Amino acid sequence: MTTPDSLLFDGITARIVRTPRLAAHVLERTGDDTDAVPERTVVLVHGNVSSALLWQEAMLALPDDLRVLAVDLRGFGGSEHLPVDATRGLRDYSDDVASVLAELGIPTAHLVGWSMGGGVVMQYALDHPVLTLTLQAPVSPYGFGGTRRDGSRLTDDDAGCGGGGANPDFIQRLRDGDTSAEAATSPRNVFRSSYVSEGYSSPHEDVWVASMLTTSTDEGGYPGDSVASESWPGFAAGGSGILNTMAPRYFNAAGIVDLAEKPPVLWVHGTADAIVSDASFFDLNHLGALGVIPGWPGADVAPAQEMVSQTRDVLDAYAAAGGRVTELNWEGVGHSPHLERVDDFCNAVVAHIR
Repeated sequence: MTTPDSLLFDGITARIVRTPRLAAHVLERTGDDTDAVPERTVVLVHGNVSSALLWQEAMLALPDDLRVLAVDLRGFGGSEHLPVDATRGLRDYSDDVASVLAELGIPTAHLVGWSMGGGVVMQYALDHPVLTLTLQAPVSPYGFGGTRRDGSRLTDDDAGCGGGGANPDFIQRLRDGDTSAEAATSPRNVFRSSYVSEGYSSPHEDVWVASMLTTSTDEGGYPGDSVASESWPGFAAGGSGILNTMAPRYFNAAGIVDLAEKPPVLWVHGTADAIVSDASFFDLNHLGALGVIPGWPGADVAPAQEMVSQTRDVLDAYAAAGGRVTELNWEGVGHSPHLERVDDFCNAVVAHIR
């Protein structure tokens, strides 16, 4: 089903694009040239527990001579709530995006990925031609949790990663459609504390929360299953569902270094990111080190994942292998540069793709 008009900004339209893989919900700008050449086509891919709705400000701020689309991934927004095969890493999502672009007659484009969407567009680039990549606060090329600085896995079963790490009360509040700010685990308060930096405010916060609440919590959706583990904290990644797609045994995009044709990469991130950092508050090993989760076995066994450093290492290797990389690390900005500094973000994307 398409997004209610009440959630769409003036100048944004929504439609369903039916592909052999899924019925995908796509946002577009009114008046964009649907026959635009790939060099003038920008495709925006959202992150976890969100949807294309969160791209609307950026869509409207980008120049009118571009064609701009934002795709809802499966299980989010108005796209079909199909289960995710996590054993394919993020490929279910990247293949879905490819199917949408094929249906729209877009052979390649400039791809912009945020958070989990950054991993989706990296995987897309491994499998399909891309003009440029913009990675905004992206998941590490080695996945989320459970790896050392060099990307090697801490345990054979990825203990502490995946679906078992999600907060049960947050999951229930997603199911209940909770729009309140009554608890720290409400989607609204998670947005305020984790998606953006302190001091951010927006008249569109209700739309951002509504976007989060479109996340499917059906089987194969958020967060995904888990299995018992002999290693701390007692569970490991299962084989289905959203969080398991980023477990390191299933997802590794460091192979972008070896691409024969290397699209230029823009990496935008902030120093106040609570989700993707070298000390992430969503990394159970870091929470163990802080004493939030009891029984932590120590840094020799369960070190926090150095997510930003891993991304920098891979992109440094990408540049050394002939790729072009631009890094923008914005002081005081959180997990959502495109919301916190929309004009700066859009200007950076335009300079990058041109």
